[in-house]
Amino acid sequence: MSLAALISFLKSKESIIFNAVIALLTVGGQQLFSFFAFSCPCSPSENLRYGLAFLGVPALVLLIVGFVFNDNTWRLFTGSTYDSSLQERSKQSILMKYKLICFVLGNIIGRALVAPITWLAVTLLNGTYYTCAVIEYASVEHYDVLRNLSAEVRRHTLAQFPCPQLVSSNLTRVKDEVVLELRYQSQVSGWLLIATVAIIFFIVLCVARCCSPLTYLHLRYWTSYVNNEQALFEQAADQHSKTFAMQNIKKFFGFSPGSKNISEIRIPSRLDWKAVSGLDLLKVVNQDYCHYSLLHAWVDEDPTDGKFIPIDVEQVPVKSVNTPSLVSV
Repeated sequence: MSLAALISFLKSKESIIFNAVIALLTVGGQQLFSFFAFSCPCSPSENLRYGLAFLGVPALVLLIVGFVFNDNTWRLFTGSTYDSSLQERSKQSILMKYKLICFVLGNIIGRALVAPITWLAVTLLNGTYYTCAVIEYASVEHYDVLRNLSAEVRRHTLAQFPCPQLVSSNLTRVKDEVVLELRYQSQVSGWLLIATVAIIFFIVLCVARCCSPLTYLHLRYWTSYVNNEQALFEQAADQHSKTFAMQNIKKFFGFSPGSKNISEIRIPSRLDWKAVSGLDLLKVVNQDYCHYSLLHAWVDEDPTDGKFIPIDVEQVPVKSVNTPSLVSV
């Protein structure tokens, strides 16, 4: 397989590769987290809170991070509350809009669940967190050495099992057997979680493909087009915004960055500096226009040319800046 064919194949499987990388990073992070941070308190009631915290809180944080770092999340929420033409749309188009929202939400949730489910699966397969959390509630009535103990003393004794140095020698065999039983339960739960998620993912994928109006090759073409369009749009947007910004900067200073043989420069007044300084948010003026920055607003106010000072090019050489020549000066 040639390099171009390999790159094309990897690009077509971009979503799967991304999810796999997230899963592998989560596995590595869990192992490091377990090695450096986890230490069971071996105390009644505290074990349960500590173990569940290590099971649930990182998974919740990973879920939130998955939502935050997904561009589709912000595409869905940014500007979605403002739509002046909503009442003019037909019921069919509104229904299509809600179908699209449901589809995007499903995509967002699916990607966000990769890391937390991986965390839960790996921690359950490891067994340490689950053992620490539930060991004081283990069934040990069949052990003679623990049968005659009161419920409170039994819980206190079991809670110390994850810490071998706190367990007396006559309870070592019991401790080993109880820990093995709980690890068995934890690992079985982990494999069941993995199997359940895999089956649900396969069913959802099959249903989505069956309901798709596109054929297999048409879907691959559409995916390729969307990826290429997004990449080209970002390149064009970067170049367009850089050109636009350079025009406004030229208006303020009298020259653009990277210009050679500058004959004069503009000296901004105190009012000019005040107009372009300070905090700013994107302020919508009307439905068709907005100011992207204070400098943009200052330029649109069409200020007077101000004070210009001629520059002796021979005495004050100007070093060119390695920026792309986007505008002519």
